Amino acid sequence: MTVAHHALEVTLTRPLTPAELHHAAQVLPLAANHDATRLMMLVRAKSPDRAAHRLRHRVGPRLPVDVVTTHYPDTDGQIVLNIAFPPTAHAAICDAAHRAAQPPELFIRHAIHRALDRHDRDEAARLDQAIQQLLADATPAHLLAAVGRALTHIPGAPQ
Repeated sequence: MTVAHHALEVTLTRPLTPAELHHAAQVLPLAANHDATRLMMLVRAKSPDRAAHRLRHRVGPRLPVDVVTTHYPDTDGQIVLNIAFPPTAHAAICDAAHRAAQPPELFIRHAIHRALDRHDRDEAARLDQAIQQLLADATPAHLLAAVGRALTHIPGAPQ
């Protein structure tokens, strides 16, 4: 049986020191962003869930890991989100999940989906309002031309 490598993104609670970054690079292959607050790591495991668990086990005690996610979605378009909650937050989540008659993982998944849906609706409403405001001062043709220019503008290129 072949064991795959999974690309995981690690969000840190604070930037790493050069020594921490060097030490982490000796444990797992990684790449850091410009300010060492996010890492990309390759972890060998049978599944993305197992990879996230293995990463937390290997580097979690050494680094200020906040959130671990799979970098690429699976065949269903889903990513793994691995969060280690403080004990009080975990207890509150378990209590709320119990009241909702759901496992904690499903309860959190539904809460995240509701929050993302609400964000999408709010963002769409904000954009609709901004467009209406622009249309009050410009014709649709002028607005469309301005949007086209904005979308095709290459920063630093001569106009």
